[in-house]
Amino acid sequence: MKRLMAIVAAGTLALSVTACGEDSGSNGGDTGDGSVKTFRIGSNWAATHPMAEAIDEVFVPEIEEKSGGMLTAEVFHSGTLGNEADLWDGVRNGTIEMVLVGTPMNQEYPQMLISDWPFLYEDLEHAKNVWTGEIGDEQSAAFTEAFPTTEVLGWGPNSARTFSSNKQLTSVDDFQGQKFRMPSNPIHLGIAEHLGASAQVIPLGDLFTSLETGVVDGQDNGMVTIISEGFHEVQDYVYETNHIIATLELIMNEPFMSSLTEEEQQIVRDAAKEATLAAWDNYIASVDEDRAFLEENGVTVTQLTPEDREIIIEKIQPLIDELHAEHDWSEELTEQIKNAN
Repeated sequence: MKRLMAIVAAGTLALSVTACGEDSGSNGGDTGDGSVKTFRIGSNWAATHPMAEAIDEVFVPEIEEKSGGMLTAEVFHSGTLGNEADLWDGVRNGTIEMVLVGTPMNQEYPQMLISDWPFLYEDLEHAKNVWTGEIGDEQSAAFTEAFPTTEVLGWGPNSARTFSSNKQLTSVDDFQGQKFRMPSNPIHLGIAEHLGASAQVIPLGDLFTSLETGVVDGQDNGMVTIISEGFHEVQDYVYETNHIIATLELIMNEPFMSSLTEEEQQIVRDAAKEATLAAWDNYIASVDEDRAFLEENGVTVTQLTPEDREIIIEKIQPLIDELHAEHDWSEELTEQIKNAN
């Protein structure tokens, strides 16, 4: 059934892309005859994720209304246009006009590791203020300087990351010997290993099956992702460590942005800011509901105690020291973020 659905989705996507090419050129934008400018947005997350919802319910309606219907977007969630690496390659090369991604570029742009730095914020409000304020603007400018064919339009919430497992996971000691799927990111991999677990890199789209079949015991993601991806159906425990408050980035292809009028460009930028702010607010408001949903569905959720938090920080300190030694930007930036209001 999943294979049949994938074939149908691929056919539908092919027709949509063909139609977009006929109406607006192969990369979207103006055809020169005053027709509607339609562009595509690729996302690797389910439509229920706060950032995906913000694109659908805030960004797209905003650009349509403010442009008088001359701008619109077709949104493809759940990896329909490819995984994160595919989306990142697409937006920088111009085959996709806009994407919602995490940090698939961190190996070629190590400063992006800041999005996954552990225990960096006091709470979610602190993280929101950082990434919707001056620091977020500075990091957007630095990113665009490194990748001139792109423009970061906003830094929204991915989630406060937690660990889940189908084996007991209610204290720091329970990590020992477990196998966790972690993103292809040295910080995530290092955290698992310093806590006594082994780490394996598996694409998000393959993770449910890997958990279900026991290829790995658990994984780390926010509770919102655990729910949207259905991981609670194959995981019995969630340890609410909030070890990383990760971001998702709205990135647009710069040549496409430049093809818009100055007024249209401003509409897009303003809509992106409104969408990211809405996503932060909605995500922060949803955390208690997500925890309650998991517990109602039979998952044991254990919140991190202050004592265990300090134990985890102590265990991963060698990783932090190593990161500081490798990246000359990290100490100044992490201190700037910790001290931000």
